[in-house]
Amino acid sequence: MTRRPVPRRLTPQPGSLAALEQRMGRSPWTAMIHLVWSVWVFLTPAFSGGAYGYSARWAWLTLASYPLFVWLYAMTVVLSPRKAYACALAMVALCFALLPWYPSGLSYFVFGCVMLQPRTGRSVLAYLVALVVLNALLLGYALHIGYPWQALVWMPTVTAIIGVLVVLERFGRERDAALRLSHDEVRRLAALAERERIGRDLHDLLGHTLSMVALKSDLAGRLLERDPAAARSEIGEVSRVAREALSQVRRAVSGIRAAGLAAELASAKLLLETDGIAFDYRFDTGFADSALPAGVEIALALAVREAATNIQRHARAQRAEVSFGVDGGDAVLRIVDDGRGGAIVPGNGLAGMRERIEALRGRLRVGAGERGGTVVEARVPLAANDDAAPPVG
Repeated sequence: MTRRPVPRRLTPQPGSLAALEQRMGRSPWTAMIHLVWSVWVFLTPAFSGGAYGYSARWAWLTLASYPLFVWLYAMTVVLSPRKAYACALAMVALCFALLPWYPSGLSYFVFGCVMLQPRTGRSVLAYLVALVVLNALLLGYALHIGYPWQALVWMPTVTAIIGVLVVLERFGRERDAALRLSHDEVRRLAALAERERIGRDLHDLLGHTLSMVALKSDLAGRLLERDPAAARSEIGEVSRVAREALSQVRRAVSGIRAAGLAAELASAKLLLETDGIAFDYRFDTGFADSALPAGVEIALALAVREAATNIQRHARAQRAEVSFGVDGGDAVLRIVDDGRGGAIVPGNGLAGMRERIEALRGRLRVGAGERGGTVVEARVPLAANDDAAPPVG
């Protein structure tokens, strides 16, 4: 099915509320859900009665004003701040214009006040002052044209409460988005620093060794016909240097894998503790003394990443703990949280975790903890994975 393009007028402009929602990874139309509260336009006559109740005049004014109100509200969501504020003030003006005959227009006033909310970089104090001024004007005008004060006393409270709650909700979402970006940046910088370290280590390890191998190979080639014994000695020396270089590279790779696991643990600690979840990890003595194959090390590090992400997004936990150990020749990773537990939803990263563990002839168990929460346990046989290659992803 061909997807219809969004009309140009509804394309989010820079600085608009819709653009802010997109930047936070949400639908640009999230704010449109608040239109559900415009139901009060249709309920107000039920509480007014008399000339202000349901009537032909109310029906005609609703038919004429409500589509305009919806259009103005949509514009406050997608337009740049200055134009959006003009549309919000237009909703307030629509209320003032209809108020002598149409009490339902008070809902337009509330929406206009809420959509004057500050965008990025604007003062909340200035917004509160604007609310005070607009409510004072409304109260004065409504009392002047004969509205009873009992019907108006709730307006300043409602506009202030709804406006502040909407602003605080958006600020909270912006903070969460900033935290997610900071987590991604920490991972990116850690990966960049690790690549640079690997490059330096490999250059230091192999630069001199490979130069020596090249020189001795050339020398052996020149001595092959003139002095076969010396040539064989040089070839033997080349073999010895190559084996020593291979041993050094293996030791360096072991350090690289450990740094990768440490980076994932540090990233998980940052992710969870910034979200208010206490995080701890420990290594059993047997695990610390074991040299893990490359594939096992990286699979466990990726399992830590996936589990920490799931705890932060879904578990609603207060505490999480990761432990590493060796049991019966198996490397064992155990991740425990005290969250709400329950069924694991496919597509949240655990499927990939299971595939990586099972590719190493291991087992992954996900279940409820003894005191609630969730337990993720991965067991991978060490002897069967001495030469395991690092998994992809």
